[in-house]
Amino acid sequence: MDLNYSAEEAAFREEVRGWLSAQLPQDLKDKVANYAHLSKDDLLRWHRILAKKGWVAPAWPNEWGGTGWNVVQRYIFEEELGYAGAPPLVPFGLAMCAPVLLRFGTEAQKRRFLPRIYQGEDFWCQGYSEPGSGSDLASLKTKAQRVENHYLVNGQKIWTTLAHYADWIFCLVRTDPAAERRQEGISFLLVDMKTPGITVRPLILMDGAHEVYEVFFDDVKVPAENLVHEEGKGWTVAKYLLGYERMNTGRIGESKRQLVALKNFAASLKDDARFRDRLSRLEIELMALEITNLRFLDRMRRTGQPPGADVSMLKIKGTEIQQGLAELMLQALDPAASDPFADRVRKRYLSMRKTTIYAGSNEIQRNIIAKMTLGL
Repeated sequence: MDLNYSAEEAAFREEVRGWLSAQLPQDLKDKVANYAHLSKDDLLRWHRILAKKGWVAPAWPNEWGGTGWNVVQRYIFEEELGYAGAPPLVPFGLAMCAPVLLRFGTEAQKRRFLPRIYQGEDFWCQGYSEPGSGSDLASLKTKAQRVENHYLVNGQKIWTTLAHYADWIFCLVRTDPAAERRQEGISFLLVDMKTPGITVRPLILMDGAHEVYEVFFDDVKVPAENLVHEEGKGWTVAKYLLGYERMNTGRIGESKRQLVALKNFAASLKDDARFRDRLSRLEIELMALEITNLRFLDRMRRTGQPPGADVSMLKIKGTEIQQGLAELMLQALDPAASDPFADRVRKRYLSMRKTTIYAGSNEIQRNIIAKMTLGL
C-alpha cells in the first residue's frame, strides 16, 4: 500500500491550486466563506466555469468529457475545490446519475443526457427516500405500472434535495409489487420534472431553510425508454450509485478549510483547555480520515473497482467531523452577537445536524460495515 504522493501528483496539486486561485470568482468564494445562500445561478455559474475548462467531470470517460486523471488526481482535485472554498458541484447529475448511465444506460440514453449534464443544461435531483422508506429503502411504495410504451407513476418521495431547481429526477419505483424479495421488483426511472402530475412542496428545516422537498406523483406518464437497466433490477443500480455517493461525503478538503477558519475565529479561546482539547481531537480525526480515504484510493487505483461496503467508514466519520466543526464554531461565537454572520453560523449548526442522516444514516452505515465487511 502506497499512501505517499508522487512528484507528479504534487505538481498536479500546485497546478489545480493555482488555477483555482485565478479563476474562482471572488463573490462566490466570499459567499461560501460566510455561509451565505447559494442560488441556482451561483451553482450553475461555477459548474459552467469548470465545464469550459474541461474539469467538471474528471471521473467520466474521455469520450464523454472526462479528464483522464487517475483516482489520486481526482481526489486531489476534490480536496483542492473544498480547501479553496469553491461552491459545491451538485452531485445528482455529475456524480450519481451519470455514473449510472455510463454503467447501465443505453447508448441513446447516454447521448441524450450526458452532454446536457456536463454543460449544466439539466439540473437533476434524487428520488429515493419516501415516508416510511428512508434507511429501509427497499420498503419503498411508489409504483410504476407499465402501460404499452410508458409507465404510470404514483406515489411520493421525500427529503428530495433541491427539487425546486431540478429539471429531471431519477427515481426508484416499484414495478412488481408481487416480487418475493423486497429488493426485487424495483426499477430505476428517469423522470422529466415538467411532466403533468408532479407536485413539489417545500419542507422547512430547523434553520428555516427549504433545500429539501416532497415530490408527489399522480399518474405521471414516463416513456418506457427512460427505464435504466432492466425492469425489476433497479436495486442493482441503486447499490452501485450509493457507493459513489458515500465516497463523496467525507469532504476532507472542505473540513480542512473549516478547521483553519475555526482556528482563526476562535483565537481568543486558545487558553480554554476544554475547547483546545475538542479542537485537537477533531484535527486528529480529520488526519485519520484523510489517511483512510487514501487507503481506499490506493485500492481503487490497484484494482480499478468501485468502493465496497467499507466505504461507509468515510461517510460516518466525515459527517461526524463536519458536525463537530460546526459545533465548535457555534461555541466560539459570542452568544450576544446579532450580526448576519453570527446568524448564519447558528443556522449552519442547525443545518449540519442532517449530515449524519443523508446518504443513509450513520446507524445504518455501521450495520452495513458489520454485516458486509466484518461478517457479523
